[in-house]
Amino acid sequence: MVIQQVRQIGIPVKDVKRATAFYGETLGLQLLFETENMAFFEQNGLRLMLTLPENESFDHPGSVIYFSVEDIEEAYQKLEDKGVSFLDQPHVVAKMNQTETWMTFFKDTEGNTHALMSEVSV
Repeated sequence: MVIQQVRQIGIPVKDVKRATAFYGETLGLQLLFETENMAFFEQNGLRLMLTLPENESFDHPGSVIYFSVEDIEEAYQKLEDKGVSFLDQPHVVAKMNQTETWMTFFKDTEGNTHALMSEVSV
């Protein structure tokens, strides 16, 4: 197979400083470095790039990022306490054998939708 892994995800933003604070301070991701137009975070080998669109063809809603958490209820509460705008409550989206997949969706400061997800043994 040609593609081995996802290495980086780019998210278009309107305000780099505001988005950097959200992803770094609110979500707790590790900031690698930032420039005037971009900020890069690292999470377990996956790089997240926040960037001002280079031109109009890149100015569109970003991809949904699914952040894995161990305890979705606890993560939901901590992030809600920090002002994260959730679209729903944590809920089961799939059941496979002895595992349930739980999710909850939220908006970042730039209007992008992302999710917390947790695999729970039942």
